[in-house]
Amino acid sequence: MTAGATAPVTDESTAATHRMLPDERRASLALAGVFALRMLGLFLVLPVFALEAVRLPGGDDPARVGLAMGIYGLVQAVLQIPLGWASDRYGRKPIILLGLALFAAGSLLAAWAPTLAWLTLARAVQGAGAISAAVTALLADLTRDAVRTKAMALVGASIGLSFALSLVVAPPLAAALGLGGLFVLTALLTLAGMAAVAWVVPPEPARPAATRGTGGWRTVLTHPALLRLDGGVLALHTLQMAMWVTVPGLLVQAGLPQGQHWQVYLAALAVSFAIMGGLLFRLERRGHLGAVLRTAIGLLLAAQLGLAWSHMHGATLAALTGWLMVFFVGFNTLEASQPSLVSRLAPAEARGAALGVYNTLQSLGLFAGGALGGWLARQGGPGTVLSCGAALAALWLALAWRQPLPAARSAS
Repeated sequence: MTAGATAPVTDESTAATHRMLPDERRASLALAGVFALRMLGLFLVLPVFALEAVRLPGGDDPARVGLAMGIYGLVQAVLQIPLGWASDRYGRKPIILLGLALFAAGSLLAAWAPTLAWLTLARAVQGAGAISAAVTALLADLTRDAVRTKAMALVGASIGLSFALSLVVAPPLAAALGLGGLFVLTALLTLAGMAAVAWVVPPEPARPAATRGTGGWRTVLTHPALLRLDGGVLALHTLQMAMWVTVPGLLVQAGLPQGQHWQVYLAALAVSFAIMGGLLFRLERRGHLGAVLRTAIGLLLAAQLGLAWSHMHGATLAALTGWLMVFFVGFNTLEASQPSLVSRLAPAEARGAALGVYNTLQSLGLFAGGALGGWLARQGGPGTVLSCGAALAALWLALAWRQPLPAARSAS
């Protein structure tokens, strides 16, 4: 039986149905690893980009620095749906390998870039490797409905873990390697991801020719629950990128040198994972996932307000660390759960289209957060960035509160 087939019902126990088959476990761990390697390479530059880019010609303009950070997301947004469709038509693995090759090439170009303009172009080439929809669609192909939530959550958690690890290791690595060295490391991590796709991920199942390239666009673009999740991921990554236009500078102003920022990130992340760990699946099984998501959005709102207040009243390291803990609890919860919900809520015939739209909005958030964060920082400084972030989080919370997510679909 292939990993993508539905397992026959037995009399052993209901729990057995929700255990992964060996091929499903292999596919889930391998694709989560591919995501982790790629996102680690992307996130490694995030905590130090704004500080290191000022050393390049053209880096004295915060708006241009923000554009260089965010243009990756804009190109991703443009190409996510076309490459997702191409994976339906030509196969998942070839498109994933092509996208990773583009990301590696852009990383090497960024390592060489002598000016901020060249660095912006390199980030655009990185963004051309828009494979998130293809990877998640392949994972859906290789898992049964009964375990797909767990598989998607593994991918989401790998992204959150990559973000967490990057915040801890990026400052000391940047001090040792410089921004160019971080991009070279990013290229090497991407090559490791390509090897995993080629030799570790199980073969993708054959799809009937009649279904190749179909997407169910009308269903995806009119499905209220999916549209809420699409808007949510746009807001989440806008907040994430905008924050990191300002947070490194706030830590420096609070008296912590750049090379020691990992200490704050490590403390904040350790506490956030301790609070979040083991909570998601338990509450999901009890039917409380909607409440968990709204609580996580509320934590993002609180973190934005807390950081803005701390900035206005002379931020201390203790205050910044505390509010970053609050942010990471909310961020990691949403990053691990929302992709799973998209996969479960989308009709099977429209799953690839739904994931393409979701990842497009995620990429738009990366662009909007970097570009708008830089522009707002130039206009009014960190307080303006964080206050606007709080307004966005409040709007998201209001929409989520008025339109709660439906109950999780039962496994087949």
